[in-house]
Amino acid sequence: MDGVLEGIVSGLQVAFSLQGILFVLIGVFIGTFIGMLPGLGPISAIAIMIPLTYGMDPALALVLMAGVYYGAVFGGSTSSILLNAPGISGTVATSFDGYPMAQQGKAGKALAVAAISSFAGGTISVILLMIFAPVLASVAISFGPPAYFALMLLGLTAIASLSEGSTLKALISAVVGFMIVTIGIDPQTGTARFTFGSANLLDGIDFLVIALGLFALAEVGYLIINRKQKGMKNAKEIGSLKLTKEDAKEMGGPISRHSILGFIIGILPGAGATIASFISYITEKRISKKPEEFGKGSVKGLAAPEVSNNAATSGAFVPLLSLGIPGSGTTAVMLGALLVMGIQPGPLLMTDRPEIFWGVIASMYIGNIFLLILNLPLIPYIARVLTIPRPLLISMVIMFSVIGVYSISFNTFDLYLLLAFGVIGFLMRMFAFPAPPFILAFILGGMMEQAFRQSMTISNGSLMIFIENKIALVLIILSLLSFLYPIYQSYRNKKRAAREVG
Repeated sequence: MDGVLEGIVSGLQVAFSLQGILFVLIGVFIGTFIGMLPGLGPISAIAIMIPLTYGMDPALALVLMAGVYYGAVFGGSTSSILLNAPGISGTVATSFDGYPMAQQGKAGKALAVAAISSFAGGTISVILLMIFAPVLASVAISFGPPAYFALMLLGLTAIASLSEGSTLKALISAVVGFMIVTIGIDPQTGTARFTFGSANLLDGIDFLVIALGLFALAEVGYLIINRKQKGMKNAKEIGSLKLTKEDAKEMGGPISRHSILGFIIGILPGAGATIASFISYITEKRISKKPEEFGKGSVKGLAAPEVSNNAATSGAFVPLLSLGIPGSGTTAVMLGALLVMGIQPGPLLMTDRPEIFWGVIASMYIGNIFLLILNLPLIPYIARVLTIPRPLLISMVIMFSVIGVYSISFNTFDLYLLLAFGVIGFLMRMFAFPAPPFILAFILGGMMEQAFRQSMTISNGSLMIFIENKIALVLIILSLLSFLYPIYQSYRNKKRAAREVG
């Protein structure tokens, strides 16, 4: 216990030093700006910064990169809310209710809810990280392939909850998402699947290409087709930033629930902020007394993913620092940076280099405060993007989407894919096929397939491994209940309606 206290003190000395505070401020400022630009994301920013950290103190270098990471997640909500163009993959779920709020003339309120929710989720998760980090590393390790498969299955049972009307259309949308995720080289056998002889498809299709196509370009197409629609005039109104007592009350539940849920999901290697935000959104919709409000500008629907994705960002540092296992693509790049600096993350890092382990955690307190101070006063100016004339705004969305996609691979083929998914997204919108189930199936499909195959290899092809693994069994039971509950609820509502008519 004395060693832990000494480590915390050394971490606080790093975080609260003049250099530490300066690097946190620089990191969160760059991260917020990068997050606001559709497609760029924290991975590119951190990769660019690796050469700049040569010769730096490893603790300060990691503080800087961590600031960029959670700053980008914090700022990524801006383009999701204002333009329906997710800044990073972790803010896709933010657009489900954030963008409708902006269209209703409540952009200021939406940005304020996102900023406060992000701050609360980040701060609470940092407290949890400081208290439970040493213990949670061993918990994360206990999640083997069967438990991962069951966790993904639990997420997929929520597809019906993401449907905006027809459950059948939601299932069709999800099946197409599953089909798309199988494109590329089979990770186990090394054979090419559904590439049609194209070398450009061997690596599969990047998530960002799909997200920007289905949301940003599809929205561009919709705006062009409906350019004479009068109902769109409210979109130029920014609205008040003030939150009422009712708004604060609605945010309270999601903040308390999803700070913990997002943090736990973030701890699991490979899960990350994207899955955390989707699961939190789905969970909040399931338990809400007014699920019909979700997707139409619900405060709870906006707060839940924003709390969760920021909490998951902090949680991702548990497997990175305690086990040397990256919890997301961004932390994978940070792991490479640490190895370049001669630092080996793992169980001994907490005792051998406590200033690095606890310095990063302590810096997150400062970073979250800086993010709130930076973002809240700027909301009126950021929201003015909605007052830009529509032709110019459409051009900007297209430009940012193209730059974001091209900067990932520098491959023009990805731009054709972006256009293709833009057309698909537009047609889905016109014929009322919901996009969220497509995205959820694409995110979970690859990991689900890999976990299932690993489980089958471990058990020599026996499905009993999912029953014998206690964590997997509990999650499968929850999946079954999650699947059956909407059916029961629908049956009960029909029976009640029939009784009232009778």
